[in-house]
Amino acid sequence: MAPHRFGGTAFWLGKREVGHIHGDRLVDIPFPKPVRDDLVSSGEAEPHHILPKSSWVSLFLRTEADVERAIRLMRNSFDLVIARQNQGPEENSNPIPEQTEHRLESS
Repeated sequence: MAPHRFGGTAFWLGKREVGHIHGDRLVDIPFPKPVRDDLVSSGEAEPHHILPKSSWVSLFLRTEADVERAIRLMRNSFDLVIARQNQGPEENSNPIPEQTEHRLESS
């Protein structure tokens, strides 16, 4: 855990951010773009609240079910980071970006 540069608390595994929480109401989690797209299309998560075209998702914590979903998705992000660390470079066809900080994207 470490302070997040835009406020809140970030959760890291080595050099990779697994996700972060802003206060007690908003969680942001990185995923490979295809996973992010599936989560958004299924309604499990929303596009990132500031950078909707990024591979990040946002979850607003309004109910106990939202908290449980955020924990599950944060665990999924953690598991993907572990899996990537255990793969060789040629097996890594769908990586989580090396640098997972938010980046402004041009439209």
